[in-house]
Amino acid sequence: MAEQKSPTWKVSSKLRSNARTLRRNSTDAERILWSELRDHRLNGAGFRRQVPIANYIADFVCHAARLVIELDGGQHFSDQAEQADARRSAVIEAKGFQVLRFSNHDVMTNRAGVLETIATAVAARAPTLTLPRKSGRGD
Repeated sequence: MAEQKSPTWKVSSKLRSNARTLRRNSTDAERILWSELRDHRLNGAGFRRQVPIANYIADFVCHAARLVIELDGGQHFSDQAEQADARRSAVIEAKGFQVLRFSNHDVMTNRAGVLETIATAVAARAPTLTLPRKSGRGD
């Protein structure tokens, strides 16, 4: 039998710890959107939340569609913050992801429109998405 090796993480323990903290302390908009995205609820697409990518933590990621969803609160609308968000998006996009940004206000007031935009992006980037099989569970 082959010797099992410990996983080699490419994410720093500090970044991983920060992601866990963000998952525990979600904003209202993040909780609302997560309730719609979790468990493959959006057309079978699997999403994870607060995922480290490069030196950033993305709010929501669909790996099958290489799609990142970012929710922006009011602090993101200054010129300096918008420039920082543009740099962040460029780094994430260089990893092969498409970044969609929504304001928290959009999620709170136009949830259906936000979900429709996300579903359209998922369909365009991963048109053959199917639900994963749950083999091996409950053994």
